Amino acid sequence: MTQPVSAARAAAAALAALGEGPPVCVVLVLEGAAAGSRLLCFEDRIEGTLGEPDLDAAATALARTALHTGERGLQRPELPGAPALFLEPVSPPDHLVVVGAGHIGVPLAALGAQLGFEVTVLDDRPEFATPDRFPADVQVRRVDFAGDPFVGVTIDQRTYLALVTRGHAWDFDCLRLLLQREVRPRYIGMIGSRRRVRAAFGALLGAGIARERLALLRAPIGLDIGAETPFEIALSIAAELVLTRRGGTARPLTEKEQVLARLLPDAPES
Repeated sequence: MTQPVSAARAAAAALAALGEGPPVCVVLVLEGAAAGSRLLCFEDRIEGTLGEPDLDAAATALARTALHTGERGLQRPELPGAPALFLEPVSPPDHLVVVGAGHIGVPLAALGAQLGFEVTVLDDRPEFATPDRFPADVQVRRVDFAGDPFVGVTIDQRTYLALVTRGHAWDFDCLRLLLQREVRPRYIGMIGSRRRVRAAFGALLGAGIARERLALLRAPIGLDIGAETPFEIALSIAAELVLTRRGGTARPLTEKEQVLARLLPDAPES
């Protein structure tokens, strides 16, 4: 028989998810006879019950979506008489690794921190890899690009990597190391002109990196918003990070919703 989930067990699962534990979505019934009941939805299993199999199944589907999107809040399953549920997805923060501490790396790191990423900046130049150039919650590491700059940096499925280095050589070395790894990061993007990107792709193919691995790379990096200044370029990259994390179309919302055309009646003729 499925055991109920206590408040203490839910809190423990949430705390574990913020550290090394698996992500979890805590589902709480807010009304009705089952008010106060909880269900814990992990990526590979569930714990607890909300009292009815159909409600458990519907709540689990909503919780799995919340685990993917990160959206918390009130939900009501599409079941007759279903109670309101509160969904609280909890997971470790996504990790943004900014490779390059130059004029784009600085605003990108600041935007990443504001977006809730755990941010690490890597650079080999002592005058650039200094904490005082970045927000206090950004980790800055001086590394050796001639060796492996990712030594000691956790790279997993929650890692987003933005290569904004100062030259082709660093792009090639960093990408070769990243694309040879077994673990696939959530996002790898590289800044550069069409010529720079083509040169990097050609060199990587020549070094034996498979074409399907190269397809993982976002290059040039960012969304097309006509960015010109360093901050605008950083903003276009940050927008692509959010798009990857949350999903979406990147279309203007006014174009997507078409409120005037679809939802408002035609204006009366004069």
